[in-house]
Amino acid sequence: MFKKNEPQRLKPWKVRGWVIAAERSGEFIANMEQILDVYQRPCSEEFPVVCMDELPKQLIEDARIPVPMKLGQEARVDYEYIRHGFANIFMASEPLKGRHLVEVTELKTKKEWAKFVKRISDKFCPNPQKITLVMDNFRT
Repeated sequence: MFKKNEPQRLKPWKVRGWVIAAERSGEFIANMEQILDVYQRPCSEEFPVVCMDELPKQLIEDARIPVPMKLGQEARVDYEYIRHGFANIFMASEPLKGRHLVEVTELKTKKEWAKFVKRISDKFCPNPQKITLVMDNFRT
């Protein structure tokens, strides 16, 4: 039991999102192992492995000034906000070489996606025979 003024360790209102397979079938395991094999490929200029992801972001501003944290009290931020539209963030990395690329766009369309893939090709691998692009987003 927690005593008064003792910091609580459990925060049941906080939930961490996680991908949980409906069934851990042999097909699911085989697909997981296949992508892990891709990450184990040797570093190569002709056959680079590039990971890509995108993140839509709502642009918001605080409607009221937040109350800063004090000793024994968390910071307080009002739930009300002012919307300033959306932005899309494209990110790519070549993990074996430690290179990365980030681009922010107003929209997330096929055209923006294609332009970013072209930038990946130009920056990471100017003369590849084949680029393996690892993406986890079905809709992209």
